[in-house]
Amino acid sequence: MTRSSAHALAVARPVIQGLTILNLLYAAGLAVLLVASFFIEGWPTRPLGDFASTHPQLGNGLRAIVLIGFIAALIVHTVLRQLLAMIDTVRSGDPFILQNAQRLNAIAWSVLVLEVLRMAVTAIASAVWEPGRLGGFSFAPWLAVLLLFVLSGVFAQGARMRADLEGTV
Repeated sequence: MTRSSAHALAVARPVIQGLTILNLLYAAGLAVLLVASFFIEGWPTRPLGDFASTHPQLGNGLRAIVLIGFIAALIVHTVLRQLLAMIDTVRSGDPFILQNAQRLNAIAWSVLVLEVLRMAVTAIASAVWEPGRLGGFSFAPWLAVLLLFVLSGVFAQGARMRADLEGTV
């Protein structure tokens, strides 16, 4: 392992741990906001004023978006845990194991679901307060999903090749 990649691994672990904490705080904040929205008198007209009164479905749309955000935070938490486990295998010098292929596969599915959730938020926003305006489509997340599935296959093949090699020695 090169010096720069060892340094990157040393930095990656605490960064991901910090992101995990921030993500959990974000999820907790969204949960509080969602629950509180049912108990705030006049919500969302009171906090948002005239904007809410001109968009009658705004309250339901905002609640749906907050719920989607909470679900996304749970998915991101899973991704961060998978990344930490992979970092640990790389640091131990044994990254080409079947578990890492499975982790990459889980991350790929998670990113796919996150992108579908992003599209759902865009559709809700369009239906509730910006009729006819949909957000732009980006190929980058879909390419990332494909790349993650390919990497999962590469790791699985590497693990099989290593197992075959160990069996012949």
